[in-house]
Amino acid sequence: MARAGKKAAVAAPAAPVDAASIVLPEELEQWLLHLQVERRLAPRSLELYRDALRRLVALSGQDGVVLRQAQPHHVRGWMAALHAGGLAPRSIALILSAWRGLYRWWGQNGLVAQNPVAGLRPPKAPKPLPKALSVEQAVALAEHEPSDADPALAARDHCIVELLYGCGLRVGELVGLDVGAGEGAAGWVDIADATVHVLGKGSKRRSGPVGTAALAALRRWLAQRALLAAPGERALFVSKRGTRLTDSQVRSRLRRQALQAGLPTSVHPHMLRHSYASHLLQSSGDLRAVQELLGHASITTTQIYTRLDFQHLAKVYDAAHPRAKKKE
Repeated sequence: MARAGKKAAVAAPAAPVDAASIVLPEELEQWLLHLQVERRLAPRSLELYRDALRRLVALSGQDGVVLRQAQPHHVRGWMAALHAGGLAPRSIALILSAWRGLYRWWGQNGLVAQNPVAGLRPPKAPKPLPKALSVEQAVALAEHEPSDADPALAARDHCIVELLYGCGLRVGELVGLDVGAGEGAAGWVDIADATVHVLGKGSKRRSGPVGTAALAALRRWLAQRALLAAPGERALFVSKRGTRLTDSQVRSRLRRQALQAGLPTSVHPHMLRHSYASHLLQSSGDLRAVQELLGHASITTTQIYTRLDFQHLAKVYDAAHPRAKKKE
C-alpha cells in the first residue's frame, strides 16, 4: 500500500487546478521584483517566472517541504511530477531555469547553503524529424509555372524553386547569390561550369552541382532580370523595387507557388532543402556525399535523413508488401 501511495503522488498533476490563484510568499515576490528592476526582464518573461514559482509553491506544499530547506531529491521528485502531469520537456527546462535562478539568488544573499537545482537537467525533448515533400510533390512544384501577370516575376520565382530544390540551398544562401563572381561576392552560379558557390553557416564556403532544369530556369530569369534590377544592383534575385530579395519575400512567394501548384501542405524554403537531401539519399544511399552537398560539418547532422529515408521505405512496404496489408 505504501508503494502504491508513493507512485500516486509522483504521478499527480504538476500543480493543483487553482495554481494560478496561489499567492506567492513575500520572499518570492522580492526575487521577481529583483528580476524586474535589476535584470529588467520583459513582462512576458516575468509572467513565465511567476508561473514557475507558483508551481514550486504548489509542489513543495504537497510534500510539506520548506523551500529554503529543499534538497536535490525533492527537486527531482517535483520535476518527475511535472513530467507525469504532461508538461513538455522544454516547459520543464524553463521552470527548472527559474527555480535555479531563485536558489542562486538566495545563495548570493546567504539564505541557502546550496542550490538544490544545480546540475539537474530536464527530460530530453525528442528531436522532430524535418518535414520533406514527396518526390511527386517536389517535382510538381518545380515544374509548376507561376501564374503571375509579370513574366519577369514568374521567371524569377520558378528559378528560385529550381535552385532551392535542385541545389539544396538555404534561403540565406539563395538571397546572397550575386550575378557573377565579382569582388566581395558571397555566392554566385557558374553557368559554364554548372556549379553554385555559396557562403554557408559559419562563413564556410561550399560548391555544388546545378542540374539541367535549374540552369534552364536560371537562363530564363537572367533574360528577364534587367527589367527589374536597379542600376548597379549585384543581387541575382531582386524584388519589384529592383533591390536584393529578402528571406521573408522568398518565403511568401514560395507559399504562394505551392498553393498554386495544389500542394496540400505549407511549403517553406528549408522544406525544399530537406526534400533535396531526402530524395538524394533515397536514390543513392550515399550519406557522405549528401553530407558534402549540404555542407554539414558533422555527419550526425546528416544522419537524420536516414530516418526520413526509413519512413519512406516503411510506407512503400506498407503499401506494396502482401504481408503488410491489412485483411479486409
